[in-house]
Amino acid sequence: MKTFIVTAAVITHGGRVLITRRKEDASRGLKWEFPGGKLEEGEDPEDCIVREIREEIDIDIEVDRIYKAIMHRYPETNILLLAYLCRHVGGSPVPLECSDIQWAPVQRLMDYDLAEADIPIARKLQEDLGNG
Repeated sequence: MKTFIVTAAVITHGGRVLITRRKEDASRGLKWEFPGGKLEEGEDPEDCIVREIREEIDIDIEVDRIYKAIMHRYPETNILLLAYLCRHVGGSPVPLECSDIQWAPVQRLMDYDLAEADIPIARKLQEDLGNG
């Protein structure tokens, strides 16, 4: 089974984190996730996340550092998810390639129907930023 490398942006502000909801007709449709996407051939992961965030929700970000790497096996594919801490530096989020956008309270992330690969990121955020 093929493994895809996928990047995700962890953008926090005031105890909240930006999450997006997949479109209904997408794989894992209507699941919530940290925004991002697949690494293209020859692309640097940090360049990928900047590009994907611009394409998906039309904002500009700066990448701070890698936050967590997750290997997850879905029935149809494997993904290596590289989550980066990022700063929102411009624009207002618009759902261009997703169905919804939320600034979710970190302590309530597990209340969302998250994509399975994103759950370890949510748990780490709750540990790092506190559950209350």
